[in-house]
Amino acid sequence: MDRDRESSSSDEEEDDDRHTLILQNDTRTKSPQRSTFHIDDFNNCISSVNRRLSFNKRYLFAILLPLFILIVYFTTDIKNLFQTSVSNVKFDASINRMRDSELRALYLLRHQQLGLFQLWNRTSLTQSNFSFLHSLNSTNNHTIPVPSLHDHLLSPSQLFEDLKSALLSQISLNKQIQQVLLSSHHSGNFLDFDTNLTDPTLRDYAGLDRCRKVDPMFVRRRTIQWKPKSNKFLFAICVSGQMSNHLICLEKHMFFAAVLNRVLVVPSSKVDYAFHRVLDIDHINKCLGRVVVVTFEEFAEKKKNHLHIDRVICYFSSPQPCYVDNDHVKKLKALGVSMNKLEPAWVEDVKKPNQRTVQDVVAKFSSDDDVIAIGDVFFADVEKEWVMQPGGPIAHKCKTLVEPSRLIMLTAQRFIQTFLGESFIALHFRRHGFLKFCNAKKPSCFFPIPQAADCINRVVERANTPVIYLFTDAAESETGLLQSLLVLNGKAVPLVKRPSRNSAEKWDALLYRHGLGEDSQIKGNNMKFITLSDHIRCLSSSLYMEYFDFETAFSLNILDLNIVKYTTILSDSVEAMLDKTICALSKVFIGVSGSTFTEDILRLRKDWGSASLCDEYLCQGELPNFIAGDE
Repeated sequence: MDRDRESSSSDEEEDDDRHTLILQNDTRTKSPQRSTFHIDDFNNCISSVNRRLSFNKRYLFAILLPLFILIVYFTTDIKNLFQTSVSNVKFDASINRMRDSELRALYLLRHQQLGLFQLWNRTSLTQSNFSFLHSLNSTNNHTIPVPSLHDHLLSPSQLFEDLKSALLSQISLNKQIQQVLLSSHHSGNFLDFDTNLTDPTLRDYAGLDRCRKVDPMFVRRRTIQWKPKSNKFLFAICVSGQMSNHLICLEKHMFFAAVLNRVLVVPSSKVDYAFHRVLDIDHINKCLGRVVVVTFEEFAEKKKNHLHIDRVICYFSSPQPCYVDNDHVKKLKALGVSMNKLEPAWVEDVKKPNQRTVQDVVAKFSSDDDVIAIGDVFFADVEKEWVMQPGGPIAHKCKTLVEPSRLIMLTAQRFIQTFLGESFIALHFRRHGFLKFCNAKKPSCFFPIPQAADCINRVVERANTPVIYLFTDAAESETGLLQSLLVLNGKAVPLVKRPSRNSAEKWDALLYRHGLGEDSQIKGNNMKFITLSDHIRCLSSSLYMEYFDFETAFSLNILDLNIVKYTTILSDSVEAMLDKTICALSKVFIGVSGSTFTEDILRLRKDWGSASLCDEYLCQGELPNFIAGDE
C-alpha cells in the first residue's frame, strides 16, 4: 500500500513538472507581433514631430542671434579679447627680464664686496709687512746687490694711487649695477655676465686707468757728459752670471768710461756673449753724436793687432783680484791680448761692496795709460740712484742707450702682432734653481703655485688683459697647474710661451735671414784636431761648420780648428734678448725679485716709457704662505 502511495505521488510530481515545463515554453515563445501597417504609422508620427521642431528652431535662432550680438558688442572689448595671449607673453618676458636683472645685480654686488675686501686685506697686509721689514732691516746690516727689501713694497704714493683707482673702479661698478637694474624696464638685450666691469664712460676721468704708464721723468734726471779721448780705452771685462749680469756689467762700464773720458771696448764674442748680435752698438754712438763704444774687432784694427792692456786696476780685491778667474785670462791670451799684473785699487769684497762716489772713481782709476781695465764691476755700488734712473746716467738724445738690436726689436713686434696683441701682461716666472736661492734670503721670494696664481689674478683683474706672455724655466707640471688657476670673470687666462722654430711661421724669419739665429761663439774647446766622427757628433748636437777649404779637410779626414768657424743653430743670447724685448713691450710686467733678468726688463720699460703703475714683483708686499726648512 505504501508502494502504491509512493508511486502515485511520484506520478503526480512528474505531471506537475511536465505542466511547469509546458508553461515555461509557452511563455518563452510568446512575443508581441506588429504588422507592417503599425510601423508606417509610427514613422509618420515621428517625422511630423521633427518638422514642427525644426520650424520652431529656425524662428528661435533668428530671434536670439541678433540679441546675442548686441549683448556681446556692448559688454566686451573685442580688441583686448584678441590680444590677451600676446599680452600674457609680454608680461612673462618682462618678469623674466626683471628676474635676470636682479640676479645680475646680485652678482655684481657680490663682486663689489669681494673687491672691497681684497683692497682692505691688501692695505692691512702691506702695513704689517712694512713693520716686519723695518724690524728686520734694523737687525740686518748686510748689503746685497739686488734691490732692497723696501723696493718690493708699494710706496705711500703708489698706495694712494692704487686706492684712488680702486675707488673709481667701485664707482664704475656701482653705476653698472644701476644700469642693470634699469635695463629690465627697457626692451632689448642687457649686459652679459662676461662684460667688462669697468665703465667705459668714466675713462675720461683722471686716474681711472689703474695701469696707466708712469712718467719717465727724463727732464729731471741727473746726467754726465761722455766725451772720450779717441786714443784712450777702457777694456770691458764681465764674467759673473748669465747674460743679464753681463749686460748690467757692461752698462756700469759705460758709466766708468764716461767718468774717466775713455772709449769703451766691448768684449769679444770668443770670451763673452756676442753683444754685437743682440745690442745695437751703432745706436749708442748715434745717440751721443760721437764714437764712444767700439767692438773688439774695431779695437784690434786700431791697435794693428798689438793688443795690450797697459794697466789693470781692479775694482774688487776679493775673492780674487778683478773678480777674474784664470780661465778668462787664458781666453784673453788666446785672442792675443796681453796684460800687466793685476793691482787692486782698494780693499773691496764682492759680497760686501761699499758705496762709492764719482770722486772715488776718478781718484783711484784715472791714468795716462792708453788702455786700462778694471775687471768685473757687476757688484759695484757707485752712485746707485744716479746710475739706475730712467734713461741712465749719461746725457744723450735717445730714450735709452743700451737696447736690443733693430732686428730683435722687429721680431719681438711681429711676435706680439701674431700671438698677443696690444694689451697683454708679461710674466717672468723664474723657478729652476730659485727655491734654494730665495729661501736663503730673508724674507723668501719663492711662492707656492696657488699663491702665485692669486697674485697674478689680482694683476690681471686690475689690468683687464686677456692674455699673459710667459717667460719661464719652470717644468710643465708647474706651468700646467698655474694655467689651471688663472681665471678672469669665469674665463681662463691663457699663458702664451714663445714656440720653437717652425718654418711655417714667419714672425721670426728676420733672425734667420740675417744670421742672428746663429752664434759664432764656442767655449772651452781645447782640441787641436777634430776627426770626421767628431764632426758628425757636432752636427748631431745642433752645431754646424763652415769651411774655408771643405773638400781638402774632408779628404784628409781631419779638420784643423784653424780653418773652422763654429756657429750654433740658435743662440741663447738672441733668445734671451728676444724674450726680454717682448716683456719690455707689454702693457704690464710681473717680474721676480732678485732676478737680474727682471731688473734689466724694468730698466728698458722705464727708459722706453712703457713702465706701468701695475708693474711689480710677483706677490709684491706678501710673504710666502709656506717656507721649507733649511738643509
